[in-house]
Amino acid sequence: MDRINYNWREKREKKAFLALADGTVMHGYSAGAPVDAVGEVVFNTGLSGYEEILSDPSYAGQFVTMTYPEIGSCGINAADMESRGVFLNGFIIHEYNEPSNWRSEESLAEFLKKHRVPCIAGIDTRALTTRLRRQGTVKGFLHCSDAEIAPEDGVGKAAAWCGLDNQDYAARVTTERAYDWDPDLSKTRSWGMPGELPRADLKVVACDFGIKWNILRSMRLCGMNVHVVPAHTTAEEILRMKPDGVFLSNGPADPAALPYAAETAKTLLGKVPVMGICLGHQILGIACGGSTYRLKFGHHGCNHPVKNLREGTVEITSQNHNFAIHAESLPDTVEITHINLNDGTVEGLRHKKEPMFCVQYHPEAAPGPHDPFYLFRQFRELMKR
Repeated sequence: MDRINYNWREKREKKAFLALADGTVMHGYSAGAPVDAVGEVVFNTGLSGYEEILSDPSYAGQFVTMTYPEIGSCGINAADMESRGVFLNGFIIHEYNEPSNWRSEESLAEFLKKHRVPCIAGIDTRALTTRLRRQGTVKGFLHCSDAEIAPEDGVGKAAAWCGLDNQDYAARVTTERAYDWDPDLSKTRSWGMPGELPRADLKVVACDFGIKWNILRSMRLCGMNVHVVPAHTTAEEILRMKPDGVFLSNGPADPAALPYAAETAKTLLGKVPVMGICLGHQILGIACGGSTYRLKFGHHGCNHPVKNLREGTVEITSQNHNFAIHAESLPDTVEITHINLNDGTVEGLRHKKEPMFCVQYHPEAAPGPHDPFYLFRQFRELMKR
């Protein structure tokens, strides 16, 4: 039997550290690109799915800490990507593993190096997560390059970074030009969907603030042809396309930094059915007169219980956001349809007079159960009516 190679010497030679703005420094070894970066440190409680996390545009500007201790065994497979690239600023893991999966096309380390993303391994990620839960999200500096940088200088770089508040990161991750989703159906069928796909008899315009491919895939599976447009597309431009419905996507950073998106959503209300997910949900809340605030450490994981107040049921959901809607800021024309059972935050809205609904969580992410997938069928029914 082959002996396991732990690469102790390589780990000692590839020294790296994570410096937090509060003065904390954690030492480990580099398992990604040999570069330095600043970012907002968050944690994700998922036991798997790091490939989808790495390619989720909503993580732009952030260092994602995986609480599960062993990362890398699945390797990387292009079919599991959620977007055209990698958008997070850095990756933080406890133990790096080489791939041991028949679907793997390249290792996690190779993938991170190719996309110039630093990764630190060998640190106590659960201690880091406990710190974030106790004191809240914090800015960080990740040193993985060969440059000589003292830990205290790393703390200074983290503290000096502007952070994500009041920053429009959607403009950084959106598509540069409009496109039709999957005209040859190759991406929709890439997960081995059996049989014929339903006829696409509805046209949806999707505003890309950081959209995930499985959202687009889910809409096509529910009989929608989707035309994706850049974040700054105006309501007038969208309405000229004569869509049956408009979708506002997920995306990164602070929803209050996107007044143009809220203005577009406000103009669309009442003219066409509208659905929103995550950042799109927050934008619609602002468009209806609500306001948003930063959560202490955000929701990042695939096991968040959400109660559907209209049905009295509970859904297990996948989530990724750092901001939420102030419930008390919403006008009487908006109904809260879903709440998070962990902290009571708003997870869903419905307009009482206009054809609009939105959710804070990700119904396309399928965190094991497919509890929230009905929302895409609900969008279809809204357009049909």
